[in-house]
Amino acid sequence: MDSDKTTKIGLFQLVMLTLGSLIGSGWLFGSWEASKVAGPSAIISWVIGGAVIAAIAYDYVELGAMFPEAGGMSKYAQYSHGPLLGFISSWANWISLITLIPIEAVAAVQYMSSWPWSWANWTHQFLKNGTITTAGLMVVFLFMLVFTLLNFWSVKILTSFTSLISVFKIGVPTLTIIMLTIASFHPENYGHSLHAFMPYGSAPIFAATSSAGIIFSFNAFQTVINMGSEIENPKKNIGRGIFISLLISGIIYVVLQSVFITAIKPSAVAAHGWSGINFNSPFADLAIMLGVRWLSVLLYMDAFVSPVGTGVSFAASTGRALYAMESNQHIPSFLGKINQKYGIPRVAMLVNLILSMLMVSIFRSWATLATVICTSTLIAYLTGPVTAVAFRKIAPDFKRPVKLKNLKWMAPLSFVLASLAVYWAMWPTTVEVILVILLGLPFYFYYEYRAGYVNTRKAFWSSMWMIIYLIFISIMSYAGSHQFNGVNWIPYPWDFVVIIIASLGFYIWGVKSAYIFPDYYQAKELNDSVKE
Repeated sequence: MDSDKTTKIGLFQLVMLTLGSLIGSGWLFGSWEASKVAGPSAIISWVIGGAVIAAIAYDYVELGAMFPEAGGMSKYAQYSHGPLLGFISSWANWISLITLIPIEAVAAVQYMSSWPWSWANWTHQFLKNGTITTAGLMVVFLFMLVFTLLNFWSVKILTSFTSLISVFKIGVPTLTIIMLTIASFHPENYGHSLHAFMPYGSAPIFAATSSAGIIFSFNAFQTVINMGSEIENPKKNIGRGIFISLLISGIIYVVLQSVFITAIKPSAVAAHGWSGINFNSPFADLAIMLGVRWLSVLLYMDAFVSPVGTGVSFAASTGRALYAMESNQHIPSFLGKINQKYGIPRVAMLVNLILSMLMVSIFRSWATLATVICTSTLIAYLTGPVTAVAFRKIAPDFKRPVKLKNLKWMAPLSFVLASLAVYWAMWPTTVEVILVILLGLPFYFYYEYRAGYVNTRKAFWSSMWMIIYLIFISIMSYAGSHQFNGVNWIPYPWDFVVIIIASLGFYIWGVKSAYIFPDYYQAKELNDSVKE
């Protein structure tokens, strides 16, 4: 991946690339989905979701600077806790990434399906009852092929494309904010009482962060981490790239949510309630309803641009993540082959394309795909805070270009927040995603068998905390409060208390489970090449 032909990415390009990922289909659907779940209080959900991701990203800044490599997020747990935890973490992260490519294509096709012009009636067959049809699926496949091909030749093409497209992606949401505010502004929709502001109670505020695509919308910060060694001056630019991108996108998302709430006519809210307001293409439908038809045309255009920009960026990240997983030596070696001319993992990209097509053939709605992404991503992220602190204990002499001052308390906080967000995804999603993650274990144990079970027992014990954690969070999802689809054995908010206390215990166990495997020496060799 680090060939001489690889173009280094500067801070501006990095921010543009990350914004190209962050501002995707989430802005087109998130505000509507969150309003359906939590009403006007959905605006708090965006703040909470952004805070959860920012806390998690904080831990990865130190790790990313210590180990600047392509697909890095698929390797950190492997360095600190051995191959089994590394496999679980990278597999969970990879599941989320191969789901991200089709969700952006689905978003574009769903907006196409509601084109209001008579000449476009043929597009209406792409969606039925919120689900992509077989005809629509063919168009989704076409989008995904384009995402992959735009990454197929060089990083330079990727950065030039996404820098241009990101300007458009920031401009259209900004224009939407201005025009919808002018066309319809009803601040009374926030209500004059706490009940009106939180019509469904406080629990849906948290549920919306995971189930309405909010955490999914912020997930793309890992684009920075996964570009790793391709970043110019990673010591400074990894942290800056992440937090500048999260800040800009966070402001846009919060204001968009507010505009969506105040643009809806009060009579519509009174007639249907927030949960009864249904759109196929939320902001475009709203613009048509308010008589701003030219804006709806622009939004239909952006429904191509935003998902394409995100899909292109994640086709790159997903290829790098699968390439990085191959070094774990628990998936076929041909997936780690690099094209010598362009320094790009072409085989990995093609395999991801095929598996992404399979994923969207099974899960054909935007909301379902968003929930799968959120949960699998968070499970992968759980290893970040544990690994960052574990390295301070087992590798105190490693170079740390960025040494975080507040890591000792931010790491357990981010672990707890990630655990709560997994729970907020609600039963049975948590168990379904965990089962998908466990489907990867036969690959792991097959390659352990071929290697003669070297260090298998040690790797198992070093990963035991995560295995028991996944069992615990599955049980909690079932036994928790009815607000999160549980059987209410542990009512709200006591379910939060149980998760917080137990998560702190798992965090401590995880940090103490770090062990020096052969992968540790690979990490040391990489770290030795870092300039402080």
